[in-house]
Amino acid sequence: MAALEQEFTVHKAYLAPDLMAFLRQHGATARAAISTTTTAVTLAHFQALPKLELLACYGPYVTLIDTAAAKECKVTVTHTPDSTAEPVADLTMGMIVAMLRRICEADRFMRSGAWPSRLFPAGVEVRGKTCGIVGMGRIGREIAVRATSFGMSIGYFGPRRKADLPYRYFDNLEAMAREVDCLIVTCALTPETRNLVDKRILAALGPEGYLVNVARGPIVDETALVTALASKQLAGAALDVFTNEPHVPEELLRMDNVVLAPHMGTSTREIREGRSDKLLHDVRAHFVGKPLLYAIS
Repeated sequence: MAALEQEFTVHKAYLAPDLMAFLRQHGATARAAISTTTTAVTLAHFQALPKLELLACYGPYVTLIDTAAAKECKVTVTHTPDSTAEPVADLTMGMIVAMLRRICEADRFMRSGAWPSRLFPAGVEVRGKTCGIVGMGRIGREIAVRATSFGMSIGYFGPRRKADLPYRYFDNLEAMAREVDCLIVTCALTPETRNLVDKRILAALGPEGYLVNVARGPIVDETALVTALASKQLAGAALDVFTNEPHVPEELLRMDNVVLAPHMGTSTREIREGRSDKLLHDVRAHFVGKPLLYAIS
């Protein structure tokens, strides 16, 4: 943002309570716009920006951008390609270890000054446990590599078996949940996966089971999850995503057996700086007539 403000006149539409009203007020002269992977850009937005030449997306995914509308309105779309699988997998493995070994609880225990008067309760070992990965895409594969190196066994659930993988495949999520110690959600949010991990799946995971969600909040039935954790029908959970972000249910905030993170799977300095450099390159290049490196249309 600082670099953009040094070189361009920047209108901060994300601060406006009514985006379309803001675009109608300021959009008549805008020649470039910045979006993110979580921002929908539709034909109506393009039409509210009649002089728009470039839409630069901060992030690798442009699934929420109507690229057909962009083409119709003669707007070039760029993005910032990178691999987020590795950092998300790193965070996932950290959350698994923190959850099973009760690291966050131990930190609170130490800070409270409780250690001189009582012992901290034991966690459970990571090695020897079985991970069930829901969605064996790029992130799931990277998690499997890390979990295997910790001595964990791997199973996975998805719409089809992956012929190149040595791990056990399940075509039934409930059956997999019954057999694993830790269920890890990495699949995309679609109409079919919304509330995929529901009361039935959590019950199958059982009172010795753990849930990790690093995908999207609505894939897990949050109400059912809170109930399962509160009633000890589930041993613990580690969550980087939530149904109504950035709002987190108060019940989860009060639970010791839950590890919480503020949707930080891809939040590393390396990713943020790399995306900024790529975005700024193409915005600058566009206005001086140089080739764009990351255009998709």
